[in-house]
Amino acid sequence: MSTTTLKPAPAAPAPVRTVQGEGRIGLRANLRHIGALARRNMLQIKKDPESMFDVLLMPIVFTLLFVYVFGGSIGGSLGGDRQDYLNYLVPGLMAMMGMNIASAVGSGVNDDFNKGVMDRFRTMPIARSSVLIAKIVVELGRMMVATVILLGMGFALGMELGTSVAGMLGAVALAMVFGAAIMWIFVLLGLTMKTPQAVQGVGFLVLMPLQFGSSIFAPTQTMPGWLQAFTDYNPLSNLADAVRGLMMGGPVADSVWMTLAWAVGITAVTAPLAVRKFRRKT
Repeated sequence: MSTTTLKPAPAAPAPVRTVQGEGRIGLRANLRHIGALARRNMLQIKKDPESMFDVLLMPIVFTLLFVYVFGGSIGGSLGGDRQDYLNYLVPGLMAMMGMNIASAVGSGVNDDFNKGVMDRFRTMPIARSSVLIAKIVVELGRMMVATVILLGMGFALGMELGTSVAGMLGAVALAMVFGAAIMWIFVLLGLTMKTPQAVQGVGFLVLMPLQFGSSIFAPTQTMPGWLQAFTDYNPLSNLADAVRGLMMGGPVADSVWMTLAWAVGITAVTAPLAVRKFRRKT
């Protein structure tokens, strides 16, 4: 009489373990996690210095290109010359920096998921939001570097500050707040799309109409009526006008409050959606 030996079936691969009760993590622990993850992201930049090329070169290229190619004609429409256009352009470019740098956040998040890095983070006893906030903190640092280079380039070409240093710092702070809000959109986009290339492609389709259909590069009074209606509701126009007023003078209250309202609204909608998508993404 023979006996049959039963072999245990091979175990299925364990799914990514989700830590429960992350809401019980205190504020101090959250800040510590954000700091550690931000340091990890900065070490990645240190290992790959080429990832800073966009931050270092974009402000220089855009300033030189628009001032010396379009400065004469657009400056004339402003009732002045190339120097007047420089004073008009640089504050507008400050509004644009956050949009361009934000697209890198979505690509980075998507790439980390494809490499399995985010799966490791989700097995750790840390708040899910800390992973995404750390990404945004580092990108805000990159945005600050780009803004400093942009202002340095502007002053080197002869830009004149029409208000005060305090007004300029307020303009930088406002641009950073709005930039952080835009980054949440691209984080959500990075968690939704399948590849970094798809994130960049969709981001480009979003960025181009918003940037060129605004008051960043040219006064909206010269645009057709239907386009002026779009620019009136474009948050980049509000930001560019607010930054320009804080740096060069003029009424700023309405533009500042509209920009802050846009920033709060965008963050309130997209940040919870991004954290939820991060928890459930497979």
